[in-house]
Amino acid sequence: MRWLLAIAALLFALAAPASAQGRFVEFDQPADIGQVHVTVWLPPGYDRDTKRRYPVLYMHDGQNVFFPKRSNFNKVWAADKAALKLIESRKVAPFMIVAVDHPGATRYLRYFPTRVVSGAFRQGIEGFAKGKLAGDDYLTFLAGTLKPEIDKRYRTRSQPRYTAVAGSSMGGLISLYALTERADVFGKAAAVSTHSPLIDPGLLGQQPAMAEGVKSDWRRYLSTRLGAPQGRRLWMDHGTETLDANYAPYQAVLDEGVAAAGWTRGTDFESRVYKGTAHEENAWAARLPEVLGWLLADWKK
Repeated sequence: MRWLLAIAALLFALAAPASAQGRFVEFDQPADIGQVHVTVWLPPGYDRDTKRRYPVLYMHDGQNVFFPKRSNFNKVWAADKAALKLIESRKVAPFMIVAVDHPGATRYLRYFPTRVVSGAFRQGIEGFAKGKLAGDDYLTFLAGTLKPEIDKRYRTRSQPRYTAVAGSSMGGLISLYALTERADVFGKAAAVSTHSPLIDPGLLGQQPAMAEGVKSDWRRYLSTRLGAPQGRRLWMDHGTETLDANYAPYQAVLDEGVAAAGWTRGTDFESRVYKGTAHEENAWAARLPEVLGWLLADWKK
């Protein structure tokens, strides 16, 4: 009998970590923008507590969120690990993560915040990128197709306060854009290593007039579209190495524009600089618990 109990205990110990880590569900979502692969992470306890409803964090570049083998650079955000750390420490209540794959070659077009630029500059970007800026189409997919599907399949808390969006680089841009353009859906956004120059910062360095034009477009956009926070929360950050080394002058314009719209730093929005960090997934994974700990701090129940 004793050896049977020992085997049972061993089997339980081997099985426990799987359920304790949550579980993944993957599916392909048909859409007007083309079929999109989606990975859902359900936190521990989702299958056990069938009455509980969960906030949801939507993340872009889904290939790089969970699984190194699917990632572009064999490194990931490890977002499920960051979520577990926050949940286990009771800093944030259990929540779901929905990772949305990028489309590959047309990623830049899909994640571009369309309304930020206009006129000849927009036409020039589309000509260089060889396609239509599709940020609005992507937001329509997220808000009008994917979110309703997630709300139908899972026990979510569907209000904007409990719906967050996060991404890095161009994914940071589209996250900020989602918070601005679809405040009826998204109440929180993390724009990590935000690609605030919008285009190649090396080109902007060679053309000061164009760089000033980007800053002017940001000022116009934020002053006319962002509005007062009204319960929304926004995190922005960047490093100081590799591509992130170019972001500070443009991020300063974003910080000023957000504050001018009535957002209070430390309460409604945060903007951080991570000295010595580069534009890559390991750096983002390292600070993700801090990012989400601040952004999702009111997800307590």
